[in-house]
Amino acid sequence: MTNAGNGNNFSRSTGGSSRGPRPASAGGFSRSSSAGGNRGGNSGGFSGGASRSGGFSGGASRGGFSSGGSRGGFSSGGSRGGFSGGGRPSFGGRGGGKGRSFKGDNIDETRFINRATDTVEEVHVAKHTFADFGVHELLAANLAAKGYVQPSPIQDQAIPVALEGKDVIGIANTGTGKTAAFLIPIINKLVSDKNHKVMILTPTRELAQQIEAEFRSMTVGMRLWSVSAVGGLPIMRQIRSLEMGVHIVIGTPGRVKDLIARNKINMAQIGTIVLDEADRMMDMGFIDDMRMILGGMPKERQSLFFSATFSAEIKHLCQDFLTDPVTVAIKTRDTASNVDQDVIRSHPADRVEKLHDLLTQEEFKKVLIFRETKHHTDELARELKDRGFAVSALHGDMRSRERSRAVEALSKGQIQAVIATDVAARGIDIPDITHVINFDTPSTYDTYVHRIGRTGRGNKKGVALTFVR
Repeated sequence: MTNAGNGNNFSRSTGGSSRGPRPASAGGFSRSSSAGGNRGGNSGGFSGGASRSGGFSGGASRGGFSSGGSRGGFSSGGSRGGFSGGGRPSFGGRGGGKGRSFKGDNIDETRFINRATDTVEEVHVAKHTFADFGVHELLAANLAAKGYVQPSPIQDQAIPVALEGKDVIGIANTGTGKTAAFLIPIINKLVSDKNHKVMILTPTRELAQQIEAEFRSMTVGMRLWSVSAVGGLPIMRQIRSLEMGVHIVIGTPGRVKDLIARNKINMAQIGTIVLDEADRMMDMGFIDDMRMILGGMPKERQSLFFSATFSAEIKHLCQDFLTDPVTVAIKTRDTASNVDQDVIRSHPADRVEKLHDLLTQEEFKKVLIFRETKHHTDELARELKDRGFAVSALHGDMRSRERSRAVEALSKGQIQAVIATDVAARGIDIPDITHVINFDTPSTYDTYVHRIGRTGRGNKKGVALTFVR
């Protein structure tokens, strides 16, 4: 629903999740910056202005981030509660040339080989149902409407601990239900205390937007507001949303740091922090930003850190910023047992021809191909299009709308493959990926684990192929 009288072009939701060539998708993308019903006098939230009852604010504030004539709220203006403060490419193929060598070439190639097993893994028997968690009746009703009955293992073990207000370290692969594991305790807290403020940090804008969409679907009728504070989208729209008033900011470290520098967010008033896919944020070089953001928070807070791996760096971060955390580890091995992993031996000069031959096979229906750089991603996408394949590139230099179209087209089967960088692919959710192909050897084994985790989800089999010399 378009917010009347609001000129910022933000759409406010009323609650709820408002082998020849294949056709390319027209795609499309829309986003709402808030959750809940029609916006009226908002109490609390991240905001800017003469805010009421709590929130982050900018002024002579009563309880909130403040520096303006505000009563609570993240604010700095006349707002009601909220966050604020004042020719054909060369691949080293037929024309000769060299393939680029990455440090990943030094990974023992036997780690890329693992046959999918037919053994049935032990079925997790949940100790709880969602009804057992005792959450607020509105949240319970929304979860029931979404069909939530039996929690996944990470949800079953992490939600009760988080509901008690304890710090949590959650170690689980992608696709295991981590988002609900932290959103349910957060929403339960917010619906009871709308002065409470939450920050969720993610590695990519796509993941932030997915989390926000899930937040909106769980908060129907609660009048809880959110904003995606991410790069690649207009910052002024995000600032206006903060000034209007939100209770939760879901963002990427770089953009959140920028908003802090502009005095639009004051971390000193955030009561709950979530790091989702913390390991990937570190891989992307956000460790200093993460430490700066965490360092601005009060000592009395709840911290929920989720990661697919538990490296030494993650351990040090947890030691520095978590208090007596409870660790929930839902992981039996580095890579899924239902993913058939193998290598393809090929000189870099011959890889495009090898890839061409693979994509002409019927079983390669929905393929995710990884390259190390944006430039090489575009090159390979152009080459495959010239050969008649329906493909799209996916990398950080593309507009958000273009990236969303590419993901949507592959999700709907309108194209056969997406050629992506690791950063761009992080956080996207494309169902039923049949194959993951590492055209370039991943730089680290953790990167490899993240890549192939896109296929073979649930009870389905997947295939991961890695080109090696």
